[in-house]
Order: sequence, then C-alpha cells, then structure tokens
Amino acid sequence: MTNRSRLVVIALALLFFCATPVISQTRSAQEVTALLHEFMDAAGRSDRVVFDKFFADDVIYTRATGAVITKDDILKSLQAPPAQADQRTTYSAEDITVHEYGETIVVAFRLEARTEHSDGRVEMAHYRNTGIFVRKTGQWQAVAWQATKIAEPASAH
Repeated sequence: MTNRSRLVVIALALLFFCATPVISQTRSAQEVTALLHEFMDAAGRSDRVVFDKFFADDVIYTRATGAVITKDDILKSLQAPPAQADQRTTYSAEDITVHEYGETIVVAFRLEARTEHSDGRVEMAHYRNTGIFVRKTGQWQAVAWQATKIAEPASAH
C-alpha cells in the first residue's frame, strides 16, 4: 500500500469515527437518567416518596401555565383526589439530552402523557421539560424545573 493510500484510509477512518456520535454517559449522567425514569413511573401513581426524593426542598418549578410553584405546592397537589377516577395517566421521558457541568447536570426531554379512559379513549399530551440537578446530601435532586406544553398540530383539531 502506498503512502497516499494509507493517508486516504486514515482520513476516512478519522472521518467515520469523528462523525459517529458518542453514546456513552458518565456514571452521574446515568444516575440522573435513571432517576428521571423512576420519577416518570412514579408520576402516574402520585408517589409522594419519589417526588420528595426527586425535588430539592428549594426547587423552583415553572409549570407549563407559567405558574411558579414550590416543593410544598408539588407535594400538596399529590394529596388532592384524582381529577377523574375513570382515567389512568402514565408518563414517559423521550428524546433525553443530558449535559454535565461539574456537579451540575442539565436534562432536557420530551414528556409524553398518555391518558386512558374507562370507555377506551386514549389522549396524548406532549411537553418539553428541562431540569437542573445538583448533588445534595449524596443524591441528585432537581433544583429547577421548566415544563412547556407542545402545541398539537393544526390538523389534530
């Protein structure tokens, strides 16, 4: 193989490896991603223990409506009876992006809310959420949260 051929092979290999996205996450990013999935699962059950662990005491939470609420507000909302007993809502996190900045992690994702009614109807709602996590007393907790409702396409109305 000539030197020129070797250079072409090396250049192509570098191009391939540089263009391939890195999928691995650090341990901290994996911990926060697992925490997010645990929280999504618990949200459908209004699991107070998981919510209490997930949000820091001083969290700043901005709802999709623009209202800013505290952790106490969040936990109180879990005590309210379900809006409708004839429905069940489950939540999932999709399209998750995790950025680490030392002891701070920013997570952005698409939240999908699936509501199944007793009559068989299914409703979907989609949100973009961004959370900022810091390690407090040895565990990751959300210290800031922003939820934005994604408008349904005009054809869906």
